[in-house]
Amino acid sequence: MAKNKKFPYLVGSKWTAQQKTWGWRHFEVVNRKNQGKWVFAELVASCDKNVRFWINAQQLKDTDLWQPGWKPLKEL
Repeated sequence: MAKNKKFPYLVGSKWTAQQKTWGWRHFEVVNRKNQGKWVFAELVASCDKNVRFWINAQQLKDTDLWQPGWKPLKEL
């Protein structure tokens, strides 16, 4: 039996950072990378495509750091 893929809907998902990250709050996952037991996500700022970085996808589950979807400031 095949193992379940971790974070199957990661690419294309949208996220709001609780604190400004590289000057922005809204990001989209454009790529994923599996390294052993770890899954990494490449995030790109929605307003500045030059702002891109990789994070451990597990961090996206931490609601103190990230919220799923693009949220307005008043909802944070």
